[in-house]
Amino acid sequence: MVRRLLIVVGVCAWLVAAPLSSGYAYDYPFANRYIATVLGTPEEFAAKLPDSVPVQQDALVMFPQRQVPDVLWNLAELRYSYVLQEHEAPLMFLIAGTGASYRSAKMRLMQKVFYQQGYSVVSLTSPTHPNFIVAASCSGVPGVLGDDARDLYRVMDKIRNRLAQKAHFSRYYITGYSLGAAQAAFVAKLDEQEHKFDFSRVLMINPPVNLYNSVQILDAMLDDNIPGGLDNFNQFYTEVTDAFTKVYKNGDNVEFNDKFLYTAYKYYRAADVNIDRVKAVIGLDFRMSSGNMAFVSDVLTHAGYVVPVNAELGRNAHVTEYAKVLFRLTFLDYFNDILVPYFQQQKPEITVADLIANTSLKHIDSYLRNSDKLGMIGNEDDFILRPGEIDYLKQVFGERATIFPHGGHCGNMGYPDNVAAMVNFFKAADKE
Repeated sequence: MVRRLLIVVGVCAWLVAAPLSSGYAYDYPFANRYIATVLGTPEEFAAKLPDSVPVQQDALVMFPQRQVPDVLWNLAELRYSYVLQEHEAPLMFLIAGTGASYRSAKMRLMQKVFYQQGYSVVSLTSPTHPNFIVAASCSGVPGVLGDDARDLYRVMDKIRNRLAQKAHFSRYYITGYSLGAAQAAFVAKLDEQEHKFDFSRVLMINPPVNLYNSVQILDAMLDDNIPGGLDNFNQFYTEVTDAFTKVYKNGDNVEFNDKFLYTAYKYYRAADVNIDRVKAVIGLDFRMSSGNMAFVSDVLTHAGYVVPVNAELGRNAHVTEYAKVLFRLTFLDYFNDILVPYFQQQKPEITVADLIANTSLKHIDSYLRNSDKLGMIGNEDDFILRPGEIDYLKQVFGERATIFPHGGHCGNMGYPDNVAAMVNFFKAADKE
């Protein structure tokens, strides 16, 4: 989940001074789970991958008759990328985490990993990203995993049919990280009924057990850790951007990406770590993602959540005032004020408890336990999991689970041991 905004924050002025881990057989360098989440896997510790791969970008119109509001005009086509082998090969679908696009850093990482291993790869934006909501969501209200999976499945089928004119595929795989991991499992369960792909293997990387639980954790990371409370949000955001500016000015032509964050981390290494601020920054990133999602869903469905129902927002409309409100609201506000009313209007008999259950892997517990095509990779210290949830994953997946001792939430995805675990899971199926 943590991606785009953490780059914007450049916050390493605050995040620093966690010592490198040297006492573990697993030597991913950041023992602190929050530091790991923010910094990811710096290049010097990462698996060796190609500098680039021959990526192609394209776009789909899923709903030709949909009237897209003017303020969302540039989101009407669903953008995605693919990279194809010249020979017949398995086709790997990648699903991004919460609010992330098909070209996020983690998606580019996985794209390189699997292309290097001989797979053709399609990269898909998260159903919680504004582009997917407008262009590919039937409801315009993401968050119910089964519904999001059906939207993804339609997109995947249409892309596969397009690419079949350019390449031949021997079998189909699917993986995703964070929320994308949970959605991958629901897509695979749907495919057991539809049989359009008959996926050979499905890998879940750092999945939430229950989305409703995880978003409460992430919402609280911002609300509980801003000095002086949420009323000081504007001051906190100003400090964040000032920290970025200071590091950037003192940088050595560092690109605006994870490499920048690690350079900033080393630049401020002598400072005392402030984990509360690290948590607040992670929470800020999630809040920006959930705010963007809520705004788009609100406008698209005329929910009247923040934007008045009859408001006419043109292409060049100023939305700053709406953003100020949205970034103070939580994902649970979205759940209660947009998602629940929408689905209860469609099916009056559905309850809040039903909708919460539909955000959980436990909704497909039997499938997860009994399908040998499913596997998962996780971390003992993943903070989006409530106490007991990592134990639930271990119990459900058994030998199909690879659990690393630390790495936070997706922070260690680029580490050689983690990359090897991803690759080996699918290579075993290649030999079948």
